[in-house]
Amino acid sequence: MAQANGASISLVRDALLNLANKDQQGFVSDSEFNTFAQVAQLNIYNRLFDEIKDAKRLSRAGFNPTRDKSRMKRIEEDLSYFSGKSIVPKTDGLFNKPSDLSRIISISTKGNIMLDQSSKKPIEICYDEEKIERILLSNLSAPTEDFPVALVSDDIHIFPTSIKNIEVRYYKIPQGRLSTGERTQSQPTYFDGTASDVDFELPEHYTSDLIYEIARMVGINLRDADVSNYASQEIAANKQAETY
Repeated sequence: MAQANGASISLVRDALLNLANKDQQGFVSDSEFNTFAQVAQLNIYNRLFDEIKDAKRLSRAGFNPTRDKSRMKRIEEDLSYFSGKSIVPKTDGLFNKPSDLSRIISISTKGNIMLDQSSKKPIEICYDEEKIERILLSNLSAPTEDFPVALVSDDIHIFPTSIKNIEVRYYKIPQGRLSTGERTQSQPTYFDGTASDVDFELPEHYTSDLIYEIARMVGINLRDADVSNYASQEIAANKQAETY
């Protein structure tokens, strides 16, 4: 996927400080702001999964617009920024979860491509210890290499145990982006308003959401329009400045 700009940490901080002064909430230190910023990004990210459930419910009821106006399409597009995959080898009998894993999408055997055909096998995912015990003890549903099963807990257990490598597709934990747009494992952090800042990984159209979420945590009472208008003006001013 092509690199994309994340929401600017500097823009969000400046907006919050201006709004805090407007609401007479006093000074917000950089260390406090950085803590709020990381929590705000995670809150908005987690809400995307709730929103996509609501969008699917609306779609089933026939209320979801089609094509580019589809709410579900927009949310899925935003979540695609955080999708990834990892080939995980067995270590001491278990498969370690990717270090940046947030939510698992699917698990399959590693497999190979031969004559445009993949030998990968989908692995059924189970989170219930009692259910996996029933599966393993059943003569009818016991896992095989063609129909494997995964128990996901602190680690990933794959049955049958003869499987040595798996492919995990997942949504990653939201982290940060450098000023160049490259991803970094660092969390969004304001340092001094220069290239050393780490921007949000959420796309820049979430700027107003981030400002509002942090303002809510700080205790600033604002209307959505206040934040949205401020963010739009700042984004437009920044883009105009970049053309000179």
